[in-house]
Amino acid sequence: MSTIDLRKKTVGLLLEKKKLSGIVARVGLVLDITGSMRKLYNNGTVQEVVERILAIACKFDDNGELDVWVYDHEFSRLPSVTERDFAGYVQSRILGDPSIHKFGRNNEPLVMEDIVRKYTKEEPDSTPVFIIFINDGGVVNPTKKTLTEAAVHPIFWQFVGIGDSDFEVLSQLDTLPGRVVDNANFFPIADITTITDEELYDKLLNEFPLWLKEAKAIGILR
Repeated sequence: MSTIDLRKKTVGLLLEKKKLSGIVARVGLVLDITGSMRKLYNNGTVQEVVERILAIACKFDDNGELDVWVYDHEFSRLPSVTERDFAGYVQSRILGDPSIHKFGRNNEPLVMEDIVRKYTKEEPDSTPVFIIFINDGGVVNPTKKTLTEAAVHPIFWQFVGIGDSDFEVLSQLDTLPGRVVDNANFFPIADITTITDEELYDKLLNEFPLWLKEAKAIGILR
């Protein structure tokens, strides 16, 4: 079996364990491309992240597509990636594209607002949205307000902190008061290249089932 097939199998087994088999969701990946991430783009770590998250989209999304954004103080909405064209995606679609702003400073609200716009204005749908948000620290404080306002939408935000930052703002997003529903989770990983697929997928899918239940109960999901 290919690596992507093995990862899809691992995700499938975990979905059965968490009673998520049959759940359909649109899946998006947001990648920090600020200056401190340069090494992880150049050494292949980000490409590996894309491939690992793609396995989740293959099991959740009805067309097997993973929507992708990158951001620093600007953002780019990229072509979706599938298991047919993921090889070399980071090099060809991100690093090799001069139109994409790279290695600047953080501004999370801009990209988050575009995500909400895509799934609620441009492509409105009752299908839940599962966003995996990769960041290595330095999140701006207004992100809290953006996340709070987004709680009324059928979007769950799974924030993943990579590296050794203190993740002060990210760690607060999981427990923000004033939201109609808890629409986010956060966990840190010191080195994302050393965590197994099983561990990563288990962490990524830990709170999504709880949100599905709560969002349905208050009418955000049908």
